[in-house]
Order: sequence, then structure tokens, then C-alpha cells
Amino acid sequence: MPLALQLADVSRSFGRVHAVSSVSLAIEPGSATALMGPNGAGKTTLLKLCATLLTPSAGKIEVDGIDAARDGGAVRARIAVLGHDSSLYGDLTATENLTFTTRLHGIDGSADRVRGALDRVGLRTVGRRPVRTFSRGMQQRCAIARVLLQQPRLLLLDEPATGLDLAARGMLHELIAELRQKGTTILLTTHDIDESLAICDSAVLMARGRIRWQGSIRTEMRSDLEARLRAIAEEIR
Repeated sequence: MPLALQLADVSRSFGRVHAVSSVSLAIEPGSATALMGPNGAGKTTLLKLCATLLTPSAGKIEVDGIDAARDGGAVRARIAVLGHDSSLYGDLTATENLTFTTRLHGIDGSADRVRGALDRVGLRTVGRRPVRTFSRGMQQRCAIARVLLQQPRLLLLDEPATGLDLAARGMLHELIAELRQKGTTILLTTHDIDESLAICDSAVLMARGRIRWQGSIRTEMRSDLEARLRAIAEEIR
């Protein structure tokens, strides 16, 4: 079975700024990995590279053994992205946004399935409201419903709990666990150690575009993980 995600010496520069430098990763199918580090570490840039939203300056990215540079369409069909920006269409209703997603990805977009996804995230009663009238947290819930419909092979999460209350965060964690049971692989950027431990089996710590540490994580390793992050932050000051 091919790796869910493999990066080989991937770099990305913006002029003289090296946002990502010679990053290599091998992520197993069905696993969940936290991408952590201080602001400016290159986490979001790396996530965008994996999502094919950016092209590497050097190196190679494969998803399910498919070269992203050679067949970006096949890679994009396997992934979903959830970040700070919900990327919803504000003038469309929640139902219309989800229906559009199903048509875009060629998946079952029956009314019952769309209603079920909205119900799963607590938005069924507001499905006919334009998304621009939603609060930040409600928009994120709608974006989560979209991911549920997609059933991606690889889910890329860029601090997905931003703007969510405690109940919604709990729901997000439950849905991530549900997707993992169905075989979805997770790559998550976060500053929250507790979130990493709640969701992920392993962590990758970055600073200045490079990987500084990677390995498995468990609840009892919280203090060790915290110490590693603190040491990296102090080192780059």
C-alpha cells in the first residue's frame, strides 16, 4: 500500500524568503499527524503545498503514490482542506454550498444526504440561510459538513478549531475520529498541544521552514512536547 502522503526534499521560496526548506515526510494511511511550531515556521505553506495550492520550488510530493506535479487533478480529488477561511460562498445558503460541493466533486448530493450533513454539525434548521449571515463558528461548522460529504482520503486541517466554542471543538474532534475510522489520513497544523494529543498519533515540529523533530506522541508525553516547542521558540529568538 502506498503512503498516504510522502514529501521528498520539498522546498518553497518566495523571493529570498525560504518558507519551506528540504522537508521530507512519510505519513501512513489512516494516521493523524500534528504539524507544530512557532509563527512563521512554514506550517501553513507546507499544508498549501500538500493541497497543490502552491507548487514546490524543489522536491516531490505524492498522495496515495500519485505525483502531485504530474497529476494534480487526481491528487485534489483525494484531499479536502479545512482552514481559518471556510471558503464558502457567502451569498449561497448552507444547503446550496454543500450541493455545489457534491457537484464539483462528482459525489452523491441527494437532498437527504446534504440535510444529514447539516444535521450532523447542528445546522439543519438554518440550511436555507445565506452563509454570510452566519457567525464565524457557524461558517466553520458548515465547512466541516462539506468535508463530511467529501469523505477525503487525506484531510488537511489548518488550525480548524479557530472560532469554535468548546462544544463545537468537541464535535470537530468526534468527526475527525469518525473520518479516521473510515480510513481518512489527517495532517493538522495547530499551536494547541492538548488538541494535538486529542487528535493525533504523531507530531512534526518545525522552525524556519525546517523539521526540527518528529515522532509519536501520547498523553503522557505532554510535558516533553511542550519542552521541545519551548526550546525551539527560544532558539530562534
